[in-house]
Amino acid sequence: MSNLVPTGVSVLDIDPFAEDFQRNPDTFHERLREAGPVVFLERYRVWAVARYAEVHEVLRDHERFCSAAGVGLANFWHEEPWRPPSLLVEADPPAHARPRRITARVLSPRAIERLRPELERHAEELVMEVMASGRFDGVTDLAKPYLVRAFPDAFGLEPAGGEKLLRYGDMAFNLFGPRNRLSQEAMAAGMPIHEWFAEQCERDSMAAGGLGAAVYAAVDRGEATEDEAGMLVRALISAGLDSTIDAIVWTLYLLATHSREWAALRDDPTLARPAFEEALRYYSPVQHYFRTTTREVRLADTVIPAQEKVMCFVGAANRDPREWDDPDRIDIRRSAATHLAFGSGIHACVGAAFARLEAESLLNALARQARTLELAGPPHPRLHNVLRALAHLPLQVRTA
Repeated sequence: MSNLVPTGVSVLDIDPFAEDFQRNPDTFHERLREAGPVVFLERYRVWAVARYAEVHEVLRDHERFCSAAGVGLANFWHEEPWRPPSLLVEADPPAHARPRRITARVLSPRAIERLRPELERHAEELVMEVMASGRFDGVTDLAKPYLVRAFPDAFGLEPAGGEKLLRYGDMAFNLFGPRNRLSQEAMAAGMPIHEWFAEQCERDSMAAGGLGAAVYAAVDRGEATEDEAGMLVRALISAGLDSTIDAIVWTLYLLATHSREWAALRDDPTLARPAFEEALRYYSPVQHYFRTTTREVRLADTVIPAQEKVMCFVGAANRDPREWDDPDRIDIRRSAATHLAFGSGIHACVGAAFARLEAESLLNALARQARTLELAGPPHPRLHNVLRALAHLPLQVRTA
């Protein structure tokens, strides 16, 4: 393929799934942006975009750049997916419209707002626990336990299964990358609970009044079959934990390393949501999405053949100086809501309102009780094919 790359398009020997890239993505992101609006990654024989304008264009144009061939490295037109394609994530109009309409109603901002009291209760309880010692791990003591409590509760799932849901979600995300060591280890941990996970997604496993039951209500209205509702529940559960945990962890890291920003949030709780948005921009948890060309397309004066994978580096786009003023500066008052961390267009994250409310509830609880928030040691990265994540984040606080 590289001999068919048009003159003027940079051909790069960069491996976005390699350990050096995962440990220091920012340096590689700058190299990708500066190499041109469209580049070709020789190792995986895929096209790539890392500037905001081109990433935004690809994500919004589902007619030229589809999701039905998979949103990971695998091209479903040429290879079998490891599980049935998602009706929500790996589908395009017209097939995509009905599943999107069902899930958008279940997870609308208005519907999610009713969950606020319980989310705030979970947040207050956990913050009180970590405040008691003054030192805690932002990952294992706060963000992860919070989501493991709050998410199954909101969905109407068995509360004891949270850790298993994390294992399954980790596998699902890692398998958007190549079949490397990380995906193999994730499969070894996740596949033994595949049947258990499928059972959790069945109607009988959902408590009345939860988000899962609201999805199955579409069956009773004649809008979906029982199997379709199960697949939608599967998609929402597998995507609803890992990336939100990582987004909250990066927000904690941002605030712990920028005392003025933490003081601003502590003094003005309405900055919780903007702080989360700035963290999503700066430390985009989902680092990249793939799309596939449906026909020969022209993108930034580059002609890309049909049925070719295009890798969209959203983490790089969210720090593109062509789009953002002083993009490497942290500013929780910045208007950052146009970031691409939740995607864009018809495939933008349907659970974004839920993730925002979860983060807002936890940040507000912490800001009310902690006068200071600081690092208590160096953070430890968690290597992943798709997510930018931390395994540990040592923090220390003083009471307000």
